[in-house]
Amino acid sequence: MNLLELLGYFNYWVFAIILTVGLYAVINKTNLIKKLIGLSIFQSAVFLMYITMDKVEGGTAPIIQAGVEDQVFSNPLPQVLILTAIVVGVSTLSLGLAMVVRISECYGTIEENEILDSD
Repeated sequence: MNLLELLGYFNYWVFAIILTVGLYAVINKTNLIKKLIGLSIFQSAVFLMYITMDKVEGGTAPIIQAGVEDQVFSNPLPQVLILTAIVVGVSTLSLGLAMVVRISECYGTIEENEILDSD
């Protein structure tokens, strides 16, 4: 495998690294805000994976034109899924932050181990 073939997988390597960093933050951190940031990083990695898979070599927008035959179209479905996932991600993050505020008001801390000890 030469260098150009290896660089062709650059997006996938970046996806794997970002996904691992986000998963590490969600699993290993005890601060609830840091867990939410890790979840956002994890979601961004999934967005990158879908966007990377969307590109078709030589593909055009999926608009049929008269007189043009044998066109290769890019798939618009991943873009639609990503737009929906971004909305769901922002909603999840805002709900999580609201829950952290309520937890902080009730327990006086946002550290997971201190919350579990107080119960």
